[in-house]
Amino acid sequence: MKMAMDALCASDGVGGSRVRSDSTSSTASQGSKGRLLLRQRLSQLLTCVEDLSSDDEANEELSRTLDEAFQLCGRVSPRDTFRLHMVTWNVATAEPPGDVTSLLQLDAQPATDLYVIGLQEVNAAPLRFLSDLLVEDSWSHLLMNTLANRGYIKVSSVRLQGLLLLVFSKQVHVPFIRDIQTTYTRTGIFGYWGNKGGVSVRFSLYGHMICFVNCHLMAHMGNALQRVDEFEYILETQDFDLDNTPTIRDHRVVFWFGDLNFRISDHGMHFLRSSINSGRFNLLWERDQLLSMKKKEPFLQEFEEGPLKFKPTYKFNRNADTYDTSGKKRKPAWTDRILWRVKPKTPPPEDDEDDEDERASTSTQHSDDGQEEYPIKVLQDTYTCDPSYGVSDHKPVIGIFNLEMRKRCDSALVRVCPEGQWSADQEAVLSYTILEDFLSSTWDWIGLYKVGFKTASDYATFVWVKGELAEVNEVMQVCVNKDDVPLVGGEYVLGYYSCNMQSIVGFSHNFQIVESKRAVMEGMVPQDVNGLNK
Repeated sequence: MKMAMDALCASDGVGGSRVRSDSTSSTASQGSKGRLLLRQRLSQLLTCVEDLSSDDEANEELSRTLDEAFQLCGRVSPRDTFRLHMVTWNVATAEPPGDVTSLLQLDAQPATDLYVIGLQEVNAAPLRFLSDLLVEDSWSHLLMNTLANRGYIKVSSVRLQGLLLLVFSKQVHVPFIRDIQTTYTRTGIFGYWGNKGGVSVRFSLYGHMICFVNCHLMAHMGNALQRVDEFEYILETQDFDLDNTPTIRDHRVVFWFGDLNFRISDHGMHFLRSSINSGRFNLLWERDQLLSMKKKEPFLQEFEEGPLKFKPTYKFNRNADTYDTSGKKRKPAWTDRILWRVKPKTPPPEDDEDDEDERASTSTQHSDDGQEEYPIKVLQDTYTCDPSYGVSDHKPVIGIFNLEMRKRCDSALVRVCPEGQWSADQEAVLSYTILEDFLSSTWDWIGLYKVGFKTASDYATFVWVKGELAEVNEVMQVCVNKDDVPLVGGEYVLGYYSCNMQSIVGFSHNFQIVESKRAVMEGMVPQDVNGLNK
């Protein structure tokens, strides 16, 4: 019977032409595939029944085995796929272009769930940098305005001088993006200057810890080893507050991207340009410094990258599709890259027949990590550059991924509801209910947002939660002063912001605020007479 169970639990591999990473040995990425695999395993089990004797001990063993099989059945469930669109672009202090539709592929199907955009060399001149501290920089402003019109909300951003990292999400996913933290590391002059370094955003996406690291590493051909050292320093020194993911490499998935500044060594200019013009990029791979370093450095081997089947993205004449014709004549190189790492699966504990209790405890800890019960896969769909943008001497690089995962959490932490009709003519009332125990705080607040808002701070007004913490399933009511309710009506939504999680953890349904009498009297909205606007 043990042999039957071993056969039942064997995993089959599935190949694919796309670049793919997997945090578990199982490759049943679709619910239908999982059910087919389960049927095959149960069939294997049933063929073993005829080998059993009729004694009670054998029947009990069969019963236990069937129980395990049906527990397996409960674990085989459909996984959700999330579309991730990543961009890295050294913008060389330029102002943004007028249109980023192509860069973000806004009209592509299926629609993107998450946008992660890493920029380098955003204008950080002293006066400009100070003004950006007061208002959003021009790049953030353009991206937020563009994506808000499509229903995306900026959930986080971090900046270190010219390094900028922004994360946008569809509103439907925002309550499940939790435990957001940002940090940065300077690697510029003597490690004190922030013109080079790395900025990171980490968060939990439906219970899976993901980290994005946008880097700008040391320049010039001869500094490949220093670039490796800089990235290793960033990996080792950046830390976070949560116990289960204190460092970058503790996250289930890490994306490393930016102007990594690795060059193509040894080849002369004529050979480089000839290979590029003929589309024979593979002739240059062997001399690409990052690919060469990956063969030598074990920690780099943990990171994967799609094939470089697009033109080197540096260095171009501005507003042109021609490589550098200045006196320096920089050699073309793939300086701008996107790589990823899926956390290696924790090895199972070694069998020790003399210590059953210890083996059971270790197995439980291994299961708690979630890599088997809640697998996550990274499948790269697109890896390319967009040559249509010429404001910089770099071309932007685009990476599109499908993240396949089984959600560890799929219900909002808080339910928020508007009560009755809302108008600036009277005090408004809202209610909220904690649906699941979490680290709530009296510093939490509920924002009133106009539909199409850009970020959590883009509220029309807000109210603090009650001074006493609510119990789970306890309905709490809060009043909104009528002077804080918008005079002009429109479609709005309420969002509960968690101070500890640094994110909105629950939304109400969209609802209508009615135009106030004052707004009509003051001519702020057209007056309706006999069904006609006047």
